[in-house]
Amino acid sequence: MTTAGAPGSSSDGTEPNMLNGKTILITGGTGSFGHKCTETILARYQPKKLIIFSRDEFKQYQMSLKFPVADHPCMRYFIGDVRDKERLQRAFQGVDYIIHAAALKQVPAAEYNPTEFIKTNINGAQNVVNVAADRGVAKVLALSTDKAANPVNLYGATKLCSDKLFVAANAFIGQGAFSVVRYGNVLGSRGSVVPLFLKQRETGAVSVTDPRMTRFWITLEQGVDFVLKCLENMRGGEIFVPKLPSMNIMDLAAALCPECEVKVIGIRPGEKIHEVMVPLADARRTIEFKNNYVILPDDADILTRFEGSPGTPVSEDFEYSSGDNPWQLSVDELKALLGMA
Repeated sequence: MTTAGAPGSSSDGTEPNMLNGKTILITGGTGSFGHKCTETILARYQPKKLIIFSRDEFKQYQMSLKFPVADHPCMRYFIGDVRDKERLQRAFQGVDYIIHAAALKQVPAAEYNPTEFIKTNINGAQNVVNVAADRGVAKVLALSTDKAANPVNLYGATKLCSDKLFVAANAFIGQGAFSVVRYGNVLGSRGSVVPLFLKQRETGAVSVTDPRMTRFWITLEQGVDFVLKCLENMRGGEIFVPKLPSMNIMDLAAALCPECEVKVIGIRPGEKIHEVMVPLADARRTIEFKNNYVILPDDADILTRFEGSPGTPVSEDFEYSSGDNPWQLSVDELKALLGMA
């Protein structure tokens, strides 16, 4: 099996014509990932259509100004919600590939609004699976999160359910392939702590929930590259996990706000000290490649797709955690990554 390379490698690893002439739809396409993915696809490929599906009409308008149809005739803007199966039936007509990025993501909000997260992240995922199958979509790649591994919060639990829905779809749907990409915190994204630290820097003090906290780290560009590589290489049923660096929250504070006082405020509801992307329980189904891991499905019929894989099985006591990840970013490396060196 050919698998995706590491984020940020010198080559993007995808076929030069992978998306040429294809119709691609991105759910939740007006988010930060959708913007960067759209920019990347338009720069590298000549798709037949690139459909941005999201529920916020103002964000759709803003995105249409950035990527106008007059300059990019392939662009389509489709207002809708993954909770609405009937709307998905219309949106997925004639689509070849789907990148499913739509989700509710804020951990504290999930703890107090669990039913809303279930409706979008679980029921919405099931709608995407079923309608993609009805419409004969060739490939569906769902974006997950490190919080789905050994979840301790409602958001992570909903994304774990979503992951399992997409993996299981390969066993009961006769056509099409469904896979998952799981990666860590995106540097500088809307939910990242970086914008918060930069804002707090003006006050002379930054808030840290716990000084022991570590996180995996990936840039938006690297995340998009990895997703597109996985879209090319997926067979259906995989959970792709890139090899990423980790950082300690105190080192990040030192890199961004070296002169600031650090105030420890305590862990928020549903927050972890360390993040895990390959839990111990999945070690027996995980194979390692140079730049990533692949968690294979349990289903024996799906596993036949991966016979002869060149990957190396990890040890039975393997766990991929930001806390003991050997690739830890130093303060100087974080400064360089943040453009502050």
